[in-house]
Amino acid sequence: MIALSNYTIIVDPVSTGQEYAAAFRDAGRLPVAVLSAAEPPPAYTGSWHPEDFEHVHYFTGDVHALADELRVYAPEYLVPGAESGVELCDQLIELLVPGSGNVPALAAARRDKWEMGEALEAAGVPRLRQFLTADPAEAEQWLKENDLLGRRLVIKPPKSAAGDEVYIVYEDGDWRERFDRVLGRTNKLGLTNDAVLIQEYAEGDEYLVDTYSVDGVHALVDVCRYTKVAHGDKIGIYRRIDFLAEDDPEVAALWPYTQQVLDAVGIRVGCGHTEIMMTPAGPRLIEIAARPAGGGHQLISRLATGDNHIQRTVAHRVHGRTRPGYDLLQQVRGIFVMSPSEGYFRDRTVFDGIEDLKSFHWMKILYAEDAVVPETVDLFSCLAWVILLHSDPATLDADYQRVLEMESRIVITSE
Repeated sequence: MIALSNYTIIVDPVSTGQEYAAAFRDAGRLPVAVLSAAEPPPAYTGSWHPEDFEHVHYFTGDVHALADELRVYAPEYLVPGAESGVELCDQLIELLVPGSGNVPALAAARRDKWEMGEALEAAGVPRLRQFLTADPAEAEQWLKENDLLGRRLVIKPPKSAAGDEVYIVYEDGDWRERFDRVLGRTNKLGLTNDAVLIQEYAEGDEYLVDTYSVDGVHALVDVCRYTKVAHGDKIGIYRRIDFLAEDDPEVAALWPYTQQVLDAVGIRVGCGHTEIMMTPAGPRLIEIAARPAGGGHQLISRLATGDNHIQRTVAHRVHGRTRPGYDLLQQVRGIFVMSPSEGYFRDRTVFDGIEDLKSFHWMKILYAEDAVVPETVDLFSCLAWVILLHSDPATLDADYQRVLEMESRIVITSE
């Protein structure tokens, strides 16, 4: 017999969401996993650990039948673990604990990048110009009408994650080739791109704003400045991430806009993960997600602030505790090490001595020596992660350059 009050249901507890199992157990709750398909999406297979859960349920297409299975736990809430589980989690909440989640009518705006922009437009929140279509003729007409033909553009799927299949089209570039490359392809979340999203290119500095909301009141969890690089026509390849203090002027400029975005897409409870470009015209949304930040961010957020999305969720859901903001405890820099090409990773010794850097804290090389590695084109295909900690910004900068020098000596061979 199941003890009803002791369970927490997590939908797609993969990627960062895998951390929920241990966190809820430590808080006295038994984790129950729900997978949105028979298997996790291809990008998340390595982070799926069914042994971490008391029970596992699978969505087979009938959300009402799945809800009936889950009623035995008498849930008071459900938590999305990864991007692939956000929509199913919203549906289950309305069947099992209606009114306790985010705004149901805006569910699509929390997952689909086209719908995000439309929700901002409806709410009067400034946004980037965009167009969604499967017809290149329609796309060309829209580009002409908006005086964007021949200008720099971004082309991407309406539903993807971690920079997967996000392309830049440079001035007078061949936007049709990128359009055709995205349309009809199955992305790394296992979804077929049945349409293509075209956006005007946003110039400026990009920021990550992590939040936690309770009853429509939003609080900051952390704010970071991204450094990204383009590789050919691939945009949004992560290079480094730096944390900002809550009283930083950059945060003050971002926070009112971020709250408008959260309201516009209907986030009322739980995690928000918002990427914003600060353009000459003001902040503009790149995308928002209603789940914890991924890509190892929970680790570096905890190092920088002593807190993170996972801890906020457990504190609120289990203990009823909330926080109005965050404290920057120490300077943290996350570095994403890139592979210049696909092939055999031949020499891990290029990183020898990295532990001697004054600010070195942690490194994880994701591939063994002589393994076949992908060319780094998005967050899923990074070669390694490095974390630096130091109170002196100059030391961080010097050690960051040293890591880049090591990266420049990476040898990738074709055989």
